Amino acid sequence: MSTRNILCTYNGKDTAISSLRYAIKIAKHHDGWLTGVVRHGRPVLETRFGGQIPSEVIKTIHDIDMARIKEVSDSFSRETTASDFAERSEFVEINDEEDLALGKFARSYDLIVTGIPENEVSATHLAAHPDVIALHSGRPILIVPDRYEKEGLAENAVVAWDGKRSAARALGDAMPILEEKAKVTVLCVGKSAPDGTDQLIKNLKRHGIDANLITRPRDHSVGHTILSATREVGAQLIVMGAYEHSKFSHDFFGGATTDVIAGTNVPVFMSH
Repeated sequence: MSTRNILCTYNGKDTAISSLRYAIKIAKHHDGWLTGVVRHGRPVLETRFGGQIPSEVIKTIHDIDMARIKEVSDSFSRETTASDFAERSEFVEINDEEDLALGKFARSYDLIVTGIPENEVSATHLAAHPDVIALHSGRPILIVPDRYEKEGLAENAVVAWDGKRSAARALGDAMPILEEKAKVTVLCVGKSAPDGTDQLIKNLKRHGIDANLITRPRDHSVGHTILSATREVGAQLIVMGAYEHSKFSHDFFGGATTDVIAGTNVPVFMSH
C-alpha cells in the first residue's frame, strides 16, 4: 500500500516542528495528504484536584487550553503554507483520554508521524504518546527526534531484526519505504542471527533492496546496541517492532522500544 494519507500529531512546540516538517516531506514525496492533529485531555490540575478547585478556576484553565490549541492550529497552518502544502493539509483536534480516541482516529491513516513525548507536566494532557498510539491504532508510526533537521528523506536504514512477530510486522509495513532506500542494513543483536535471516535477506533483494546483514553482541542493552550500530553504519532511519512484551513491563522495567525512543537522534519507524 502506498503512503498517501499521513497523520501528524503536533503540539506547536519549537521542538515538535521537526516532526511536522518531516511529515510534510513524506506527504510531498508520495503526492499525498497531511492531517495535523492535537489531542487534549483534562489538565493535570483538574484530574488530580478537580473536586478542590473552584469552577471559575477550572474554566480559566480550559480557556487557556483552548487558546493554546488555537496557537497550535495557527502554527500548523503557517508551516504548511510556507511549504506550499496548505491545500493538501487539514488540522483537527481530538478530546481524548490516554490517547485512546486518538489511537482509534489514526486507524484509517497509512502512517502516523509524531515527535518525542512531552515531559512538561503542565502540557502532558496536550501530548500524544507514540507508544500508546502504536498499541491502539494498529498502524505504523514514525517518531522524529526533537530539532531533527535533514535535507530530504533518509537514504540509509537499519532494520532491527530478532525474527519475532512485531519485527516482522514493522518490516512489512516499512517495505514501501525500504524499497526507496539506497542501503538497508539488517541488524541482529546477539551471538548469531535468528533462523531464517538468510532467507529474509534474499527476499529483500528480490524487492530490489540493497540489503546486508550485520550481527552485534549486546552492549548494555538491546536498545543501546541498536543505537550504536545505527551510528556505526551512518543510518538515518531505524525500523523496529514495538513492545514485543507488555506495555506495562516496558514502562516498569524498560526495554528496547523505550531505550531507542529515549536515545535516538534519527527517526524511528515502529509497528506493534
